[in-house]
Amino acid sequence: MTIKCKVKSIEPLAANTYQILLHPEQPVSFKAGQYLMVVMGEADKRPFSIASSPCRHEGEIELHIGAAEHNAYAIEVVESMKQALANGGDITIDAPHGEAWIREDNQRPILLIAGGTGFSYVRSILDHCISQNIEQPIHLYWGGRDEAQLYAKKEMMEIADKHQRIQFIPVIEEALADWSGKKGNVLQAVSDDFDTLADFDIYIAGRFEMAGAAREQFTQTKQAKSDHMFGDAYAFI
Repeated sequence: MTIKCKVKSIEPLAANTYQILLHPEQPVSFKAGQYLMVVMGEADKRPFSIASSPCRHEGEIELHIGAAEHNAYAIEVVESMKQALANGGDITIDAPHGEAWIREDNQRPILLIAGGTGFSYVRSILDHCISQNIEQPIHLYWGGRDEAQLYAKKEMMEIADKHQRIQFIPVIEEALADWSGKKGNVLQAVSDDFDTLADFDIYIAGRFEMAGAAREQFTQTKQAKSDHMFGDAYAFI
């Protein structure tokens, strides 16, 4: 359904990455892990994961949008949001969408994998799992180019310290000398840490090629089951 929203705030999270809070004119019902479409034109709707969780969003919808210089698709959305914020205008969303939402009834351990602003997808799922007291182990791997891209690293480390069942593993490609975490490709980091993924539900968000590589690698070398792997990309690849 299409819903008009006010833009409540736009805050930088990292270089070319923004947190946008929307206030819809009516409540939006969604599941953790779903996405919305920002309506830019009658035949131009652009998808973004919902970073807020359905149980703790207090009537607002949070987005994390990466709008690097080469990404006109996202830049145009951010500029439209900024204009709406400045003049008090509305933006229109179409929501909810997506089948990669959290399967709450499953009892399998959970593996969350994010590349860049794909973090917004796993953030919604993680927050929902915490608020609903889902008890199985949760492993969250978040990959970025450098440490600055992992804009919520401190928050995630605090959550992992507070909840024994949650592990947070940040992975960066370009590390400075004082970086003590994992380096390189986030999928390789997962492969290095698990002998098998046969028992896991896996939720993944990032570039389509990353999701495709994860399905190929993990089903072929880590005994993951493709029907236990969830990601919006899998509806298209």
